[in-house]
Amino acid sequence: MNLAILASGRGSNAAAILDAIAAGRMDARAAVLVCNRADAGALRAAAAHGVPHHTVLRREHPTRAAQQQRMLELLHAAGADFVALAGFTSILKPDLVAAYRGRMLNVHPSLLPAFAGGIAPEPQAAALRAGVTISGCTVHVVTDEVDAGPIVAQAAVPVLAGDTVAELSQRILAQEHRLYPRALQWFAEGRAYVDGGRLHVDSEEPRAIWPDLAR
Repeated sequence: MNLAILASGRGSNAAAILDAIAAGRMDARAAVLVCNRADAGALRAAAAHGVPHHTVLRREHPTRAAQQQRMLELLHAAGADFVALAGFTSILKPDLVAAYRGRMLNVHPSLLPAFAGGIAPEPQAAALRAGVTISGCTVHVVTDEVDAGPIVAQAAVPVLAGDTVAELSQRILAQEHRLYPRALQWFAEGRAYVDGGRLHVDSEEPRAIWPDLAR
């Protein structure tokens, strides 16, 4: 797998993916990291791993479509055949989704389909407002509909009495770092595929992570 990463933020999921590749837990080559923010920590994570990285800013392009077209050009130039969204905050245009249809994953900080559509920390805040007792994260295939693609894997975490958004977010993030490389590895091995709008995985590894919810 020649993997490209699209990122916008601090880069913890990008770093988790790159660490997994470096440790041999993913059969992948980090082809490129493309970012839409000049101050993103993801750029430092890419540099630390020696991964080619580019910043494509909205203000340098006449439209968002033109910005994403430039991103697509960089993905193709790097030979990327799979894409991981790692905290990428911009909704993708149809052309970019179509170019990697079925070969692009995202991780979202809720148990989808609950609390879809928002950017962190809004899903975590929404979970607390709703009074749920279990939250978590979801890795899903990217489609034209935001956060609605076939679910690949999920990890649950307890919502504790008195939780703040920051505390719940950190508990979820720790599971994202475990879940995302595992899900990507299924695709790298050719074990995961979409059929009838649902994701199937030929693996004995569980698609759900259930921590001790009593803690």
